[in-house]
Amino acid sequence: MQGGIADYTARLATHLRPLGVEPAVLISRKYPTDASVDMPVFPALSGWGWRSWHEISRFLAAHPADVLHIQYQAAAFDLKGWVNWLPWYLHRRSSRPKIVTTFHDLRIPYLFPKAGKLRHRAVLALAQHSDAVICTNAEDAATLRAEPWDTPVFEIPLGNNVPVAPPADFDRSAWRAKLGVNPDSLVLAYFGFLNESKGGEDLIAVLDTLVRQNVDARLLMIGGDVGDSDPTNAEYARRVRQAIADRGLAERIITTGFVPLAEISAHLLSADVAVMPYRDGVSFRRTTLLAVLAHGLPVVSTEPRFPLPQIVAGENMLLAPVGDVPALADAVLRLAKSSALRVRLSAGAKSLADRFGWTEIARQMMDVYRV
Repeated sequence: MQGGIADYTARLATHLRPLGVEPAVLISRKYPTDASVDMPVFPALSGWGWRSWHEISRFLAAHPADVLHIQYQAAAFDLKGWVNWLPWYLHRRSSRPKIVTTFHDLRIPYLFPKAGKLRHRAVLALAQHSDAVICTNAEDAATLRAEPWDTPVFEIPLGNNVPVAPPADFDRSAWRAKLGVNPDSLVLAYFGFLNESKGGEDLIAVLDTLVRQNVDARLLMIGGDVGDSDPTNAEYARRVRQAIADRGLAERIITTGFVPLAEISAHLLSADVAVMPYRDGVSFRRTTLLAVLAHGLPVVSTEPRFPLPQIVAGENMLLAPVGDVPALADAVLRLAKSSALRVRLSAGAKSLADRFGWTEIARQMMDVYRV
């Protein structure tokens, strides 16, 4: 599966194994099996509608487990709400595993037209009827802890899904030349799928602003543009492509498409600045941000919606107000003109990324499983 949650699940399972966990992954049949995956993967579900309750129940009867860990993002479950009530359904069984839910975000599922308050209740039901809840960031954890039920809520950060491991013969100058980039060009990197919350249209506007100021800038868009989870990504990607065409920037943009991890690493190491203009503010729930930081790229992003004391503006990141294209472009220009600032932010980015190590994440996860 293409996407951060799929990568997260695979890496979490890998790091839990040394701690005595035997992981298996249960997904829908629309995803083919892959013999290269070094863990049991069961594409056994017909989908994520109401039938999934019975199919999961039968699966657990045939494959007893100590913990059922739901990796929740509404789009990953086809924007349907049935999985939100799965813990409630399983609680009716005489024998069931402990149910842990990780909220990768608190996005409200679609459910059906005019569902209204039921959509919000579906998210709360998933949290309320789980035995433990994990949030990946402080904002989501605070939201769930404010609810009037006693499900324990833990905060465990995400980890970097892209090791700093380019191909063995990687040479930065040669890689940039292969991309058609001049040695003196300013290469802006954007990593991840396109959707409205990630500010893709602002990204194109920033590039346009730089070009109009006679900066030889290129935009390197790394990875696929829509992914496997959110069907709304395709429409937004179309809007971004239209913005590129309208501004005549096609020749300034390099798109890699979905590529192996080693190539992602090489692309990140070949760029000069990462521009991540999130419309909902910078957040550590973005695994693509963690990958950019781990590769030591100076980062320009948007001010967080919730206080993040780990971010020190001017030391490990430059921030601009959400949606403020001129301020974002000015921050990029500051980096373009100051090698000292680039070096400082690069070192700060790596130091910040060190806080999101997988060994510690797996240890914290085991503590939750034992509660």
